[in-house]
Amino acid sequence: MAFYDLPLEQLREYRPDRAEPSDFDEFWRRTLAETREHALDARFEPSEFGLRTVEVFDVTFGGYCGHPIRGWLMLPRRREGRLPCVVQYVGYGGGRGHPYDWLVWSSAGYAHLVMDTRGQGSSWLPGSTPDPGADGAGYHYPGFMTQGILDPERYYYRRVFTDAVRAVEAARSHPEVDPERIVVTGGSQGGGMTLVVAALVPDAVVAAMPDVPFLCHFRRATEITDSHPYQEIARYCVIHRDEVDRVFETLAYFDGLNFAARASAPALFSVGLMDEVCPPSTVFAAYNHYAGRKDIRVYRYNHHEGGEAFQTMEQIRFLEGLLGG
Repeated sequence: MAFYDLPLEQLREYRPDRAEPSDFDEFWRRTLAETREHALDARFEPSEFGLRTVEVFDVTFGGYCGHPIRGWLMLPRRREGRLPCVVQYVGYGGGRGHPYDWLVWSSAGYAHLVMDTRGQGSSWLPGSTPDPGADGAGYHYPGFMTQGILDPERYYYRRVFTDAVRAVEAARSHPEVDPERIVVTGGSQGGGMTLVVAALVPDAVVAAMPDVPFLCHFRRATEITDSHPYQEIARYCVIHRDEVDRVFETLAYFDGLNFAARASAPALFSVGLMDEVCPPSTVFAAYNHYAGRKDIRVYRYNHHEGGEAFQTMEQIRFLEGLLGG
């Protein structure tokens, strides 16, 4: 695939207007308050995977409305004092997988919590967390993007974004984790969730690293790419022609642009200029609206894989400069 979006010089200046509901902040304040009425009940069960340099814990904590959410916590066996913790969110369709899939950050000396994504985990990495809140969500196009899309109260990502905030709270509760040094990161869907958490609990996050973030600038994405998952929304609108306005009214509560404008932690983004899944203009829209100190790594000839190991090296250097060795 060749370049199909705006030229890089225009992308760097692309800062579209945001469609923001008047009750956006109140919606999320209320959502988190309702969930915090339920116990976090974070549990960390030691698990043996034959890893000599990494200690592994099977994690369960109370997410949206107390629903049990799974994850992994990995700690370097050799450690001194409480550790900074990288909380990581998984890309669309994937689950927490196995600890072998996530060894970079503990190897670099960080605590590392990987959150399972409710209802997902059957596309490329296995998951362990069902979605009790899906009952009664109504008709939707196959996938997760349109589940409950006519009502922000019942939309799938209301539950997932709340889980993501609670994952940070779970990480901060562990005695080996320094609660003042929490970093959030993820690629694609996980990158979008990174922006959400950086905005919703700014006092709990010292850095954000969204890679090729998904869930940003929904309307433009659905209009310029034929790739899934954004096409789930477009296909829904093909059939439900009379509900298009309601669809995007709901999505405004979940758009990464609106979260980026509220996030203040230092951030390192990445983008692939040939990314047909998350169009570059949608990534730059979030980046340009991001309210904190920020930088972005541009991979000119790359698609949705972005920088991969090259970006990991950039992230390690970024955190070393921010948090020290």
